[in-house]
Amino acid sequence: SHERICQYIAKESGSLVVSVGYRLAPEHKYPAAYEDCLNATQHFLQHLEHYGVDPARVTVCGDSAGGNLAAAVSQTLAGRSDLPRLRAQILIYPGLQALDFNLPSYQQNRGVPLLFRERAVFYSLQYLQGDTSNMEEVLEGSHIPPDMRLKYGKWVSPD
Repeated sequence: SHERICQYIAKESGSLVVSVGYRLAPEHKYPAAYEDCLNATQHFLQHLEHYGVDPARVTVCGDSAGGNLAAAVSQTLAGRSDLPRLRAQILIYPGLQALDFNLPSYQQNRGVPLLFRERAVFYSLQYLQGDTSNMEEVLEGSHIPPDMRLKYGKWVSPD
């Protein structure tokens, strides 16, 4: 589904683009996709010379769930001294939090195609647990214990 955009990015930027075909939910729950992306990125970084890539120019990118995976890979590799540092991460409408699906952006865009609020929760639950039985709790925000909501409130807040 992303071959044409990857070709476009490669051509327009004069870059080598590696697209990871990671395992998908619900057949493969978390952390399968993350492990696939991390393993592919580590392998690529370990073999940059083979691909003729400048170690100072490696960027990870992803959209939607892939944006989440790119962010997670970036965070995991940030502290590694045995691999070249990533130059940047490009996150295109990434799924980055599942604490509160009632934030203003979810409310304002709840009926905007393609990813309706309920669909975002559905796919998040498929990815995490392969089961959507607690979808109503997540939509209400009752899936997060009050102490955790308080702890992370400054990062996940409409303010």
